[in-house]
Amino acid sequence: MAFTILQTGVFSSERSKETTFGGVADVQSTLRPAGSIIAFRGKVGTTDTVYKVSILLENPPDGSVIDLTPKFTANGSGTDPDSSSGLPVPVITYTDSNQRLSSVPWTLNFLGPTTNNIVNPGDRVELQVWLLNRDTSVAQSANNSVSYMSAGDGGFTSSNTLLTPNDKFTIELKFDRGAVLYFQRTLPSKLDDVMSLK
Repeated sequence: MAFTILQTGVFSSERSKETTFGGVADVQSTLRPAGSIIAFRGKVGTTDTVYKVSILLENPPDGSVIDLTPKFTANGSGTDPDSSSGLPVPVITYTDSNQRLSSVPWTLNFLGPTTNNIVNPGDRVELQVWLLNRDTSVAQSANNSVSYMSAGDGGFTSSNTLLTPNDKFTIELKFDRGAVLYFQRTLPSKLDDVMSLK
């Protein structure tokens, strides 16, 4: 009987330790916000709307290495984003008062020497969330500078409602480990080409 109690106590202690270490690992594998949210305006036809949202993230100095291999890329040529191969981690969800998109395309811009999609402790990355396609051959402020995405790409299709002045939206980043990041912002009453949504 005493042996059974002792065994149960040791088992409980080990499970508690595993839970604690698991929690520490989750915290260490979490990116955190490192600046303002930036929204970019384009035009679908003649309608002003937001086509991309940029989020600056950093891996804390005491964090662990994080693999952020995007499913899409953006090279500033032709139409962005470009479909690519990769795993969509994090999964990004977009929500506003009219719709919810469960897997929005995103790309990365590394700020520093890293170019292999690995975010080391202390690294900063710009995560770009794409709602519409951007035709880079057309000036950003010109008519038809952005267009709807194809069904299955994850962004706005012609059946969705565009983001317009004063709209509120939420972006949620779900990593395979670590905390879920939420960003809720409201657009200003007049859209500019580049807007800092503090």
